Amino acid sequence: MNANDINSPIVQFNSCNKVTIQEISAMIPPLAALQAFETIARRKSFALAAEELHLTPSAVSHQVAKLEGMLHVRLFERSARGVEITPAGQQYLQRVASALGALNAATEDLRHGVQDTLYVHSSPSFASLWLMPRIARFTELHPNISLVLSASHVHSDFQLGQMDIDIRYGMPTWPNLEVESIFTERIMPLASPEFIRVNALHEPKDLMRVPLIQSSINLVQWPDWFTRFYDKERPERMGLRFDRAMMSMDAAVQKLGVALESSSIAQALIDTGKLQPVFGEKMSIKVKAHFMVYPARHAWRPEVKSFVDWLREEASPTTIKSS
Repeated sequence: MNANDINSPIVQFNSCNKVTIQEISAMIPPLAALQAFETIARRKSFALAAEELHLTPSAVSHQVAKLEGMLHVRLFERSARGVEITPAGQQYLQRVASALGALNAATEDLRHGVQDTLYVHSSPSFASLWLMPRIARFTELHPNISLVLSASHVHSDFQLGQMDIDIRYGMPTWPNLEVESIFTERIMPLASPEFIRVNALHEPKDLMRVPLIQSSINLVQWPDWFTRFYDKERPERMGLRFDRAMMSMDAAVQKLGVALESSSIAQALIDTGKLQPVFGEKMSIKVKAHFMVYPARHAWRPEVKSFVDWLREEASPTTIKSS
């Protein structure tokens, strides 16, 4: 029988070894078992994995037992503290998660009839306040690219194969990835014009008598700002605390106090008069805190290159406006 015959059940790897398609199928674990394994590892719970997969816990346990039997390796250790993945399981997870992610992405693209799809993940405040007001220009320039945008504080795991680019906030300590700063931004006190006027905010000491709004994830906090610009005294208490910059800015818009935020991210609110730098640029701290991050292997994709080039162009003329 000809090994090149499409109907042949023989796949010839070399002159010495012949493996049937049935034997190849027997080597690959069932998809249900791999999904159960990946979900348990991610959720760290058989019960939560069963809920996500719409199965019973016993069914999920059975799938893992089947997988462990095929591999002759223990993938999880069960204890009073819960489920812990073994070192062998962790190594296997990296490959399985990547394969499942690629399979999911390919399936979604095919289901929607899309070929030129770009998956971008972003920190929430950057996505809502900076990226969304500009995204129409990208779609106008690249109508053939289908952009899928998601946002969360959790960095995208490129091993899962679900994202092409991640826009991250923080210190750039991400090894083995391409990392590019988007822009230099200024962190400064921001408040509504009415709040500034009513509370007569003219110099740093005036902040001692008004609520100060904090965003817990910001690289620059109020103590950093006071150390730089007014070290004579510190506020005895802070006002509202949030875990997202956009919530901090919204509180400032609602006249609940003074927020310490990036004027680059708040530019749309400044342009519309909802927020105003309290002291202008002269009392701001420069930082590079937002970055484009992606694996080097993604750089060759035309969709990725188009988005990176566009983002550079959008960020380059960014100016920090003050009152």
